[in-house]
Amino acid sequence: MLTIKQLADYVGVTVRAVRHYHARGLLPEPQRDASGYRRYGAQAVADLVRIKTLAEAGVPLSRVQTLLHAGPDEFARAVEEIDRSLLAEIDRLQRSRQRVAQLTSGERLVLPAEVVDYLDLLRELGVSDRGVAMEREGWIIIAARAPDRAAEWASDKQVQMKNPQFRELYLAFDRSFDLAPDDPELATLADRVCAFLSEVEAELGPSGEAELSEQLVPLLDSWILPSSPAWLRMKSLIEERGWTGWTQIERSGRAAR
Repeated sequence: MLTIKQLADYVGVTVRAVRHYHARGLLPEPQRDASGYRRYGAQAVADLVRIKTLAEAGVPLSRVQTLLHAGPDEFARAVEEIDRSLLAEIDRLQRSRQRVAQLTSGERLVLPAEVVDYLDLLRELGVSDRGVAMEREGWIIIAARAPDRAAEWASDKQVQMKNPQFRELYLAFDRSFDLAPDDPELATLADRVCAFLSEVEAELGPSGEAELSEQLVPLLDSWILPSSPAWLRMKSLIEERGWTGWTQIERSGRAAR
């Protein structure tokens, strides 16, 4: 006959686990002997081995009691059901692992692949970390509203970046972020931007970004522009030259879409 500690050691569990199985009604608790100890026999060892095996297999303790006293057919059906539940849990955990892995590249977690590719291109071209971060946050806002169109527009942006003049202007915009509002370079840049817009307007027509909602464009502008006094000044200079907007630049007087 074994004490509770000897029983636990024999089967390879803790005394606390044995007591927990007593409390759950899984393992009968013997009466104390004359010396005040509870003594466990061979049946207790066999029952505890079964309980341990089922628990380690992932069987909920709420089901162990049923399985301990089930006949062969009932036991087989219960095991199949438990196996299906475990497979479903494994599938859920694998999906969770995939999402956790994506966190190492947080952009891919919340943005279409085309947008992420565009952001990578900006990094390759030498756009500042600040500029890439602002683009990323803006695209997150756009993708939340129109994920399919965001992917399409990002692909268009990659094509635009192949134009050397557009690319150089974009980089100049990025560099102008920290200029003083009265820096004469801003007026020069505004002239170049408006000249470029005039050159491509007839060829390309209205940008696909004109499809952005009336609420989304002001939202993006109100977030981006105040971050740079130079950019606020640039917007005024562009407006003086017959263009309006920032996220969505268009000829003055053209109805926003």
